[in-house]
Amino acid sequence: MEEKINQFMALVEAKNPNEPEFIQAVREFAETVIPFISERKKYDGKNILLRIAEPERSIIFRVPWVDDKGEIIVNRGFRIQMNSAIGPYKGGIRFHHTVNLSVLKFLAFEQVFKNSLTTLPMGGGKGGSDFDPEGKSDGEIMRFCQSFMTELCRHIGPDLDVPAGDIGVGAREIGYLFGQYKRIRNEFTGVLTGKGLAYGGSLIRPEATGYGVVYFTEQMLRTIGQDVKGKTVAISGFGNVAWGVALKVNELGGKVVTISGPDGYIYDKDGISGEKIDFMLELRARGDNKAEAYLEKYPNAEFHKGKSPWEAKVDIAIPCATQNELNEQDAKNLIANGVICVTEAANMPCTLEAIKLFLENKVLFAPGKAANAGGVAASGLEMTQNSIRLNWTSEEVDARLKDIMVGIHNQCKKYGAEEDGYVNYVKGANIAGFVKVADAMLAQGVV
Repeated sequence: MEEKINQFMALVEAKNPNEPEFIQAVREFAETVIPFISERKKYDGKNILLRIAEPERSIIFRVPWVDDKGEIIVNRGFRIQMNSAIGPYKGGIRFHHTVNLSVLKFLAFEQVFKNSLTTLPMGGGKGGSDFDPEGKSDGEIMRFCQSFMTELCRHIGPDLDVPAGDIGVGAREIGYLFGQYKRIRNEFTGVLTGKGLAYGGSLIRPEATGYGVVYFTEQMLRTIGQDVKGKTVAISGFGNVAWGVALKVNELGGKVVTISGPDGYIYDKDGISGEKIDFMLELRARGDNKAEAYLEKYPNAEFHKGKSPWEAKVDIAIPCATQNELNEQDAKNLIANGVICVTEAANMPCTLEAIKLFLENKVLFAPGKAANAGGVAASGLEMTQNSIRLNWTSEEVDARLKDIMVGIHNQCKKYGAEEDGYVNYVKGANIAGFVKVADAMLAQGVV
């Protein structure tokens, strides 16, 4: 079986040289899905995984714009339309200096299976640019967004490809992007999700990813007779995802004790709740991504410069920041400190070596494609509301979101349960996500 996996990966690596993030994502998926395919005549020999690993369409374009000094700047824009077997492409737009083809292909690949797990009719895609909004004026961000959408609008639509926000793309950017699409196409449609409530957005969309992560964590803990109440939780970052996680953990009786930034992490033994969570948003709103700024208002907390929150002793770890932020040494620290559950809130935040350690030590571990699907699930619910021209209450959206996350957990458990009772959620999520996409592809022929 190892030989089959290596042969497959050799083909993928030859076609995608110098794309380490994409190769890492495909390998992690292939290691659990290829053995599953080999045991089922229905899928074996159809090269389904090879077809899924090749984007249906990769769009790369120039994005020229004028800064406040009157200088013409040129960035690069991308849209990876990975797979539309079960619905229109769906996935975020990321504006960050680290954006490149490899990062977006990895995110688009993961998105295919994440969207499949929600059971909603959404394919997978991802897009963005190497433009970084940090330090830019509102005028510069608007001009960039308008230039970006001037090209992107040719390739998206409510029944073709429905982008959303991601890192660097929040409510402000979505508003500028939507306005430009509407101006060029002369139509008001649900072409983007994460919109403002005033023009077709959904309640609890900003919190949805974090809420969904905690709902999934709650279901995992129940498999060992425990719950979130009374547990200490380490989270990284302090953006929308971390904010949603902190809110829901507190609501369920847990205690969040860390947040982090590129400068280090905060440890607050009294817990991050109430007005402290509001202060996280305040810092983000003023463009301050330094964790140390938390001490301005809460000087009793500890700041650990240049370190990650995974050295803290906690029951639950939830990485919310970015890919590969939790490495093998971090995993060893968490395991030594008695962590019982690790849930990926970001996309691929744990390295393959870290994941291997968690699985070997029977730590409950949920991959991002399953655990952080709450965001895209809420986007799907926003698409539904746009289509039926109705707005649901926050309670209705939250209840539907919880039902979706419980359903995702049950699918992962079905395909990931092992003989000793331990649930391998990596295996479960990969296989459950694959089955729906593969069945749709088989039904549609070689396309």
